[in-house]
Parts: sequence; structure tokens; C-alpha cells
Amino acid sequence: MTMQVGEGPDVAPVAIPVGVAEPPQRLIGVEEELLLVDAESFLPLPVSGEILGAGPLVLPNGSTLETEVKREQIEVVSPPLLSHEELLSALLAGRRAADAAAQEHGARAVALATATDLCTPHLVHAPRYERMQKRFGLTMDEQLTCGMHVHVTVSSREEGVAVLDRIRPWLPVLLALSANSPFWRGVDSGFASYRYQAWSRWPCTGPYELFGSAAGYDDSIREILATGVALDEGMIYFDARLSSHAPTVEVRIADVCLSPEDAVTVAVLIRALVERAVADGKAGAVADDVPTALLRLASWRASRWGLAQDLINPLTHRPCAARACVLELLAHVQDHFASEEESAAVRRGVSAILKRGNGATQQRRMHAKGLDVSGVVAGAVARTHSEPRG
Repeated sequence: MTMQVGEGPDVAPVAIPVGVAEPPQRLIGVEEELLLVDAESFLPLPVSGEILGAGPLVLPNGSTLETEVKREQIEVVSPPLLSHEELLSALLAGRRAADAAAQEHGARAVALATATDLCTPHLVHAPRYERMQKRFGLTMDEQLTCGMHVHVTVSSREEGVAVLDRIRPWLPVLLALSANSPFWRGVDSGFASYRYQAWSRWPCTGPYELFGSAAGYDDSIREILATGVALDEGMIYFDARLSSHAPTVEVRIADVCLSPEDAVTVAVLIRALVERAVADGKAGAVADDVPTALLRLASWRASRWGLAQDLINPLTHRPCAARACVLELLAHVQDHFASEEESAAVRRGVSAILKRGNGATQQRRMHAKGLDVSGVVAGAVARTHSEPRG
């Protein structure tokens, strides 16, 4: 059996040992989109083609470096892994390898979810991307955002849809924890995650309806594609979806996180959320049928303020202190971590984010100390490749 955690025809399959219908511990795969910037000016630099001219680069640990839609980006795709420690090691190695490859071409790889300064992105020349540019115009021209996509294995498509239906209200909290894109085209956007706003210009993005079953999911996708708006199933950009090429649920709402520790905290938290959703489905718990319009408002609020102001409580759907909402999420998944050690590690990680702030808070803190946006990027490069503390 193989699992892929990238997109498109150039993704190399990674073999995983799944000998039973439902593995005792779900595997996690993470895709991190990184921004490529000039090593001296820290402005976006279109060199992904030079870095990966021969195609995806497979690293010794099984991760791959791949191109993304714009030449100012590089994507690091981890292999499917089991433990918190394995995932942290893989993300550190992947970021390090991307940065080393970038430095050979006068660039650095940085975990920023938007370009801080004004730039004109350059399209990677591929037939699909060129068709997208022709159809979507300025939306494609200006597209330069970096997200983190987390894949968690499921035993079947039915189980995957049961997960999608039950994680819907919790996804905005994940966005708030990961928010890392306050700057856009040289100015402070006012948002903690402006990536989410820019990304929402694409059709088929954001919250989704309850599906009820794999057949219901397939019907929804079929109806969307029948409109002729989206080019293909790869453009179903829901905040979470079934992977079209791997036995996983893919949670797509998060910004790429500034520090590798935060990325692992969010990823492992997502796995626990999936475990809780599977358990609820098996117990016959009915999925919350909160209207998609309310979920869109919850995501907007998380995008606007991150952790700095109230979020929408996933249970009551009313404003609630951000810290309280995050603790509500931890309580919701507390019995669904792989081990006590993993639970403790995630709690430490969440506590660190709440104490020092998410990536957006850290970027603004650097800016408030007198750094211009290029200086913020320079500081972000250091945080991108920082070793874990403690």
C-alpha cells in the first residue's frame, strides 16, 4: 500500500506498512509550503525551477522537496510518520534541506504564509497552472500564499467522511493557533492570517456542508465540478477534504507555522481531533449541523484576530475568549492522543503558543521593535530554522 501527501502527477509515492484495516496509531504526513527570498534583500526570489530543475528531490529521511504554483515557493513533503518526535525531526530536516538548496542559488527558505513585501509572483510553467491562470486571471497572478496541509490516515472513505463531518466546528481554532501572515504587499493587513483571506478568493474554498456519507461527499464534488467553474477535483479547496490519492483526511486550514515546534503541535493536535471524530462516529454521536455560514464567520474571526481577541466557541457558536476556545479544543481531544507523552508535548506546545503568540504576533512584535518588513523576514528566517527549545 502506498500513501502520497503531495498533489499532482509529480509526487512520488511513499510506501507505508499498513497491515490491518485500521492501524493502531494513525500516521501523519505534513506538507509545508515555504517562501523563497533573496538572501540579502529578503525580497521574494523566483528560483524554485533552478533549485528543482530535475524534478522533486527525495531526501534521506523520505521527505521530498517539490515545486508549488509559483517560483517563489518550495514545498517540503514529509513521509507518513507515527510519533511527535519523528515528525519534529522530519520537519526540521526538511526545512534545513530546503534552505540549503535555496542558498546555492542566493536564496533562503522561510516559513511565512504571505510575502511581506510588494512583489510580482512568477508562475511555474505547467499546463494545469497555465489553464488556471487563463481562467482565474488576477486571482492566479497574485497567488503567493503558503499553507500547511496535514494528512491523517483513515481506514476507509466512510470513516474519512465521518471525520470531516465532526471536525468542522474546530477548524477555525486551528487557524487561530497557526496564523502567520499579518503582512501583505508591504503593509500590515490588519489580519493575523491574511493568507486565509487571499486564499478565499478561489472558488471551492473554506467551510463545507455536512456530507453524511462517502456517497454524499462524492455527490457534492460531482455537483461542484458539473458547474464547470473548478478545473478538476484538485481545485476542491475545502478547509478539510478526503485526499484523492491517499487513504487520508487532509486538513488544509492552517497557515505554514513560523516555528517547526508549532507546526508539529498543530499537526499532532489534528491527529487527536481525527481520533476523537472517529470515536464519536463509532459511538453514534450525531455531527453538529452548524450552518456553513456560521463556520465561515468563525473562520473569518480566526483569520482577523488569531488569538488576540475572541474566537467563536465551537460548541456554543458564540464569541468566547481565544484562550478558552483553545482549552476547549484540548479538552475535546484529551483522551485521544497516542500516549501520555504525546499529550504532554502538545499541551506544552499549545501553552508556548498562548504565552508568546502565534507567528503573526511574533512578526508584529519584530516590526514594532523598528524592523521594516524585510527585517521581519530576516528574523523569520532565523525562527524558521530554530532548534527546539528544551
